Amino acid sequence: MNPCPDFQINTPTRRHFLTGLGALGAATLLPGCQTAATGTPAKPYRIDVHHHFAPPGYSSALRALMRNHAKWSVQGTLDEMDKSGIATCFTSLINPGMQAWGNDPAGSRKIARLSNEYAAQLMRDHPGRFGSFASIPFPDIGASLREIEYAYDVLKADGIYLWTSYNGKLLGDPATFPILEELNRRKAVVYTHPATPACCSQIMPYISINAIEGPVDTTRTMVSLLFQGGAAKFPDIQWIFSHSGGVTPFLLSRYQREETEKDRKAALPRGLMHELRKFYYDTAQGHHDGALKALLAIIPTSQVLYGTDYPFWDGRKVSEGLAKGGFGAADQMAIDRGNALRLFPRLKG
Repeated sequence: MNPCPDFQINTPTRRHFLTGLGALGAATLLPGCQTAATGTPAKPYRIDVHHHFAPPGYSSALRALMRNHAKWSVQGTLDEMDKSGIATCFTSLINPGMQAWGNDPAGSRKIARLSNEYAAQLMRDHPGRFGSFASIPFPDIGASLREIEYAYDVLKADGIYLWTSYNGKLLGDPATFPILEELNRRKAVVYTHPATPACCSQIMPYISINAIEGPVDTTRTMVSLLFQGGAAKFPDIQWIFSHSGGVTPFLLSRYQREETEKDRKAALPRGLMHELRKFYYDTAQGHHDGALKALLAIIPTSQVLYGTDYPFWDGRKVSEGLAKGGFGAADQMAIDRGNALRLFPRLKG
């Protein structure tokens, strides 16, 4: 049985076009599948919000610091996108990102600008295929505010890219509030990625620190935003958290107990669950059954975004995991594309 809907992008009449759109919304397209009518490959349609890139200048700077990172290229990305049915990916710096320049303000400013301009060039060179989450030279507040202005007003970035912590300081720390205030004013989409916390680097040397501490740092920063008031204070920020929210779903009852304390309630005037259900969560390395079921037990499908973690993971593995999740066609399409279109309406065309 052909798993693809009878959908062809270049249908000649408006009536057939609308019929095709209905079919697209009613069935899950699989990468590499073919339309029943034409036998041609289906057009990529997924939107990947968790895709890492490494601009040439960034790679050179890291080599000067004697740091290595996974290989990345524009053509490799485009090939992967086509294989995995991805129409658009949003770029964010590959590890170690801006953390590598945490003690070098000038270097941090330089790398943020270089990376953001390269991302903007990708968008110009490949219309519709790339989006940009701009880096900022945090924790330099003044420079970060200037880079936010440049990224949005000049480069037309789609959102801002923040690590979950910088030198041990979490995003909910009041020291970050001047940045969050500006992002709230702009109704910004803020994509977050877990940092490698220095506190835990030697606890388990026989396994990658990111296998455990990455998802945990995502949860730490979420809790800091919730219980230090940032989430409620800046309600117009659209937060995206990686890896299906880290370990947050599994620790929910502990946070609900904390919420009952009087001093906690002041930070969460609309309640813990209100804020958790406003956040967005990507599926990168959280696309397996256990993570998905735990996440969807506390938030609606409308808050789940397709993410791959490329080049560390590929989209076909993510899609295979999601296909086992028992989603109906409408929910699957919402995760693959529809939910992201609410955040990035420019892609609707």
